[in-house]
Amino acid sequence: MLLEKDKRLKTVPLPHLQSIAWKKRRMTEPEQAELELSGAPKKEAMPAPKQAFGYWAVLSLSLGSIAGTTMFLGAGIGARHSGNLLLAAWLAVSAIALYIAACFGELASTFPKSGGAYEYAKQAYGRFLSFMLAWAAWLLGSTAVVVMIVGATGALLPGLSDFHQFLLSVGIIVTMNAIAYMGIEASSMMLIGFAAIMVAVPIVIIAKGIPAVNWQNFTPFFTHPISSIMITSFFLVESYFGWEGATYLAEETRNARKTIPKALLHATLAIALLGFLLMLTVLGLIPWQQLSEKTEPLSEVGRMLFSEKVRMAVSAGVFLALLGAAASGVVSLPRLLLALARDRLFPGQFKSLHIRFNTPSNAILFQTVALVMLLLLGFSNYETLLGMMIPVGAIMYTAVLLAVLLLRAKYPDIERPFKVPLARIGVPVAILFLSVTVVAWALNAEGSLRLLQLSFYLLALGLPLYLLVELYYDPKMIMQASDLFAYLTLLTEKFTFSKKMRKEIFGFLGDLQGKTILEFGCGVGNLTLEVVKMAGLKGKVYATHFSKNNLKITGKRVNSLKWGTETPLGRVELLHDEEMFRRVHPSITYADAVVSVGMLSYIHDMEKVLKEMWAILPSGGKVCFTDYTDFFHVLPNVEWLSNEKKIGEIFRNAGFAVRVVKIKGLLWNRIFLYGVKAKESMAFV
Repeated sequence: MLLEKDKRLKTVPLPHLQSIAWKKRRMTEPEQAELELSGAPKKEAMPAPKQAFGYWAVLSLSLGSIAGTTMFLGAGIGARHSGNLLLAAWLAVSAIALYIAACFGELASTFPKSGGAYEYAKQAYGRFLSFMLAWAAWLLGSTAVVVMIVGATGALLPGLSDFHQFLLSVGIIVTMNAIAYMGIEASSMMLIGFAAIMVAVPIVIIAKGIPAVNWQNFTPFFTHPISSIMITSFFLVESYFGWEGATYLAEETRNARKTIPKALLHATLAIALLGFLLMLTVLGLIPWQQLSEKTEPLSEVGRMLFSEKVRMAVSAGVFLALLGAAASGVVSLPRLLLALARDRLFPGQFKSLHIRFNTPSNAILFQTVALVMLLLLGFSNYETLLGMMIPVGAIMYTAVLLAVLLLRAKYPDIERPFKVPLARIGVPVAILFLSVTVVAWALNAEGSLRLLQLSFYLLALGLPLYLLVELYYDPKMIMQASDLFAYLTLLTEKFTFSKKMRKEIFGFLGDLQGKTILEFGCGVGNLTLEVVKMAGLKGKVYATHFSKNNLKITGKRVNSLKWGTETPLGRVELLHDEEMFRRVHPSITYADAVVSVGMLSYIHDMEKVLKEMWAILPSGGKVCFTDYTDFFHVLPNVEWLSNEKKIGEIFRNAGFAVRVVKIKGLLWNRIFLYGVKAKESMAFV
């Protein structure tokens, strides 16, 4: 038996003595209840992120996060769809990109917080839609990182096998995330270095290539229908996806209200100019008919312009430039998860900062695994990943653009150090452009509908994730789910609450004859029936639950037990308590013992609940809790249930001498906690 194995002594400090007035005032304040029921996060003391990013670091990150692969690799795809009209498509995309950058600049100057696009959606749309937009932003950014890395390895080693390209890509993902894990200073140096290469490589190619351009290649210029510009624009717009990257670092940027808008506009303008001149150079050296067959156009240009050694250096430069773009996402995306976790829209483990490096370490580790999974999903194929990524981006940026208009109407008097001009005209035009490019691609490109479907499936994965997080934090959602599945719980109780678990609990509680027992969360009454029998005629059981259906089932089972046995039973008081996530029911003033099965993960204010339990228990009164954790060994736990040591500390700080045991299972693990209300220097065996 577990109890027989536990022979070590645990000492517990004396808790603060609760006054009589405090005991009477155990009900949750209406304001706090309203706040939590609305889904708003509780304010928590958080270590402030270090403001280590200045203008050059943010500009470097903006260049990296905005500059996409099609700036370097898209000439062949564009020539295939539009011929020389590739240049017109680039100019159209660049004009829209500058306007979208200005919209992000206004939003960043108005709400300089680390959530970026998520923060703007939260202000404009509310909790659910802001989460879905944040999920789209994270999915877009993560897919973009994988696209960059696959494009980079293909540019450097075009003859590499798929398997070796996959292994090399995994190695790059792990290395970059390791650097991001090590801290802001290391990340800043990495970003600035990559940005310098990203700018230098196109400049070298343009400077050498423009004098060698054959201008006859542009005659005739209108080689394809004007409508083909929209299909090409679909691919080229990826060159600018990533405006949100810099906004994720707002809390770590000095003077973010001015620095971020300026960096976004400067970076977008630089990419527009470099990209146009680079496309002009490539088309001027390679006629569009030949270019449409090239998957690595800059490698071909390098062979035409440079010696073998210089060509290899240029290829290496393209490789590093694309890695720089990937590095920007690797550094910025964990900050989005950090913002979500702070607002209780992502598991709480992701809001912690590393004690030494001051980085969102758990978010970075999660990101590393996710990037490898996306790499597998896209089969390491560049155009497949591109087709998955762009529709997601179009949806996300449409929502962000609309937020500019909505937030101006919602908060007309808020300070806006930077304001985008002609928003009522420019925003609809930008949204229309993004929509038309996706439709044109979907109707004309082979296999586009399959990729579009896959993109929506990936977006839809955010819905169960949202529901999971809400089941952690939202009392209304918890109550509704518990009511809905109450009868299913009744059918599965023999599997979820075994005889062995009952034996563990009663083995610790001992003789309950004549005792008053608080069953904190009675479920469907499985344990209640046993406790009523053991309490006897003079005993009493308080059975509380937040679910009406659970209490209804428990009541019926207790009544059936009374009519079906001659054994003296204790009195049972069923208490429906929608506030039990953060309190003990105020009508309960005394209990000899507290027992709870499956409630730990639902309690939102554990410290307050434990203080109230401490107040109603006599000296030496027993507590016994058991709950399931680590579901399927994949789903994260509620933050405070993450490890046995933390659980024990919370109970001990509240005045209980406890022992916490984790019992491993096939599909999940289980926490078993037992102890007593302690006096000063009291030890619990």
